[in-house]
Amino acid sequence: MLARAILVVAISFLAPVSASSQDLAPRSFFDGRLTMLIPVGFEPMSEEMLSVKYPHERRPTLVFTNPSGSVNVALNHTQNRVLNDQVPELHQAMDLMFRRLYPSAEWNRSETGQRDGMRYSTLDLITPAIDTEIRNIILAVSLDGRMLLVSFNCVQELEGKWAPLGQQIIDSVLVAGH
Repeated sequence: MLARAILVVAISFLAPVSASSQDLAPRSFFDGRLTMLIPVGFEPMSEEMLSVKYPHERRPTLVFTNPSGSVNVALNHTQNRVLNDQVPELHQAMDLMFRRLYPSAEWNRSETGQRDGMRYSTLDLITPAIDTEIRNIILAVSLDGRMLLVSFNCVQELEGKWAPLGQQIIDSVLVAGH
């Protein structure tokens, strides 16, 4: 059941994007329990745009986007119970599901780690889309005993400009209490 829920949630993060702003600023979410960098000028995505870009029933909790909607940073605090010490197991399940879902994906890395007591899972891959390929950098952690996914996406043509910023965004994620 956890594997199926993870798959549905993970698919919701794979949306095409392109580049704009390069400045990052710290932001906090979930009553200060999560802090991370977000590109300056990015705002929460409108409901209308969310329904177009993330048509899945389980769309992310919050998506930040540039004014044109071409670059997105998504946060999804799921209902899936995941404790900090279960993140390595979660990583294995997510890795396997992405490999099955996207057998032609080009993998940059798939790893687990720990910083400041927070265990994390990172998937970094390029997946096919209708008219391009998408660079996806996905982080999974435990927040309040539930899975939190943070995702950065960009079209492959813009990797040179956006992938380093996407990695900075992912690397900046800190969950209080770990």
